[in-house]
Amino acid sequence: MPWYTDFFTELPNTFWRAAVPVEYTTAEIDFLMSLPGDHVLDVACGSGRHALELAARGRRVTGVDVSAEAVAHATREAARRGLDAGFQVGDMRALPASAADTAICMGNAFGYLDHDETVAFLNGLTAETLVLDYGFVAESFLPGLTLEEEPMTIGGVTAEQVNEYDVTASRWLTHFTFTRGDEVHRGTSVQHVYTAAEVRRLVAQAGFQKIDLYAGPDRAPYTIGSSRLILVARR
Repeated sequence: MPWYTDFFTELPNTFWRAAVPVEYTTAEIDFLMSLPGDHVLDVACGSGRHALELAARGRRVTGVDVSAEAVAHATREAARRGLDAGFQVGDMRALPASAADTAICMGNAFGYLDHDETVAFLNGLTAETLVLDYGFVAESFLPGLTLEEEPMTIGGVTAEQVNEYDVTASRWLTHFTFTRGDEVHRGTSVQHVYTAAEVRRLVAQAGFQKIDLYAGPDRAPYTIGSSRLILVARR
């Protein structure tokens, strides 16, 4: 089974729900709202950080994520806020049929799949517009790479990380231990590292014609050393 199918339980989800500052989400939603399309498919939506805010601004949103805990959290939040957002448990490798105008894949989920699965994921999308948010692109990730990271405590959960880079497969592996009191969850995340050109070629081969590369939601041009890649593609 892929690593992510049982990785995102309550402890890591609680950690990441608290990890992103509100202003980061606001900037990303402002950016996404500038793109066309009424119906958004949020792939690997997690706990609904983007989907809920898009719905709050009037978009119709469908969120899909492999984590039942995250989907339950997002569903409760949508109901509490009276938002037009539906969430379902699903795998990126077998997405449900969707008539969405725009598909988004945010927060590095693009790098979760093996290469052939990544190709199949992109080829299976039917949306007119695609947005990929990817921090593990080689030109961002490899400059200044260090294996050592200090433990972090966010949202009452402590995350310890032991990292390694698999040069034969261009993969970044992080062995996580999440703790909160006596609760412990261990898991290893796997991120496949592509160059920006490789990502662009994959997207083009999936039928998207106009492809823009940005360094962030402010639309600054992507360059080596940028902290992340935001790719916007249109058919």
